[in-house]
Amino acid sequence: MLSDLQRAVLDVEARWWRHAGAKEAHVKAELGLGPIRYYQVLNALLDDPEALAYAPVAVNRLRRLRAAGRRAA
Repeated sequence: MLSDLQRAVLDVEARWWRHAGAKEAHVKAELGLGPIRYYQVLNALLDDPEALAYAPVAVNRLRRLRAAGRRAA
């Protein structure tokens, strides 16, 4: 079962952010997480089937971005 924090991270990621700084400021203010910890939690969620069930659009989008980054490297 996803924790409240994990669901909140997925909810934040599901929103459209035009500027990275705006998202990071929101994450700090709302979740109390710095950017490094936020992305650690988020990356772990990408491999979690419960995260996929909770936020399929966001998780699939991020999985595609991660795969593209690996191919480019």
